[in-house]
Amino acid sequence: MGKVVAALSMSLDGFVADEHDGVAELFGWYQNGDVEVPGADPRWIFHVTEASAGFLRPALCETGALICGRRLFENTDGWGGRHPAGCPVFVVSHSVPGGWPRDDSETSFWTDAIAALEAAQKTAGERTVSVSTPTLTQQYLDAGLLDEITVSLVPVLLGAGTSFFGDQVVTPVRLSDPRVIEGRGVTHLTYRVLR
Repeated sequence: MGKVVAALSMSLDGFVADEHDGVAELFGWYQNGDVEVPGADPRWIFHVTEASAGFLRPALCETGALICGRRLFENTDGWGGRHPAGCPVFVVSHSVPGGWPRDDSETSFWTDAIAALEAAQKTAGERTVSVSTPTLTQQYLDAGLLDEITVSLVPVLLGAGTSFFGDQVVTPVRLSDPRVIEGRGVTHLTYRVLR
């Protein structure tokens, strides 16, 4: 099985979205350079610095499945049916939104977070399962199922919003020293979860 990695952009004060679910302040690094990094779908083209390209290219190529919650899925409009990594998306939700599932999209809906992870791992095989929501990150950390945490740390203070690590039940969670990639307007930090 591949790794299970939580990967989100985060403000210096610990938020992954502002109080209105906005991420503009956190996602500027995706378009602040002159190195073109295409996603799996031609609609998604990023322009980043050379350093951030060294982080983003492998992240896109190595992702075999993505798990998210309903809120992120709706805020992104389901990425128009195809995530930028081109991988299947597993949405953990109490209900299925209208118009879904669709024949033109590898998106499935799950009511159980652990079952969603097991299905995503089976689909991803040796590739990475990317977790893109704080609530699921916390659940998988508490269950001992998360292998790495990647924080793209953006030098901004949001003051309020959605916290990345606000409700851990099982603590302390010990992490390795980070692998560090310094981009422009972002520092990419990757930590292994120590067990």
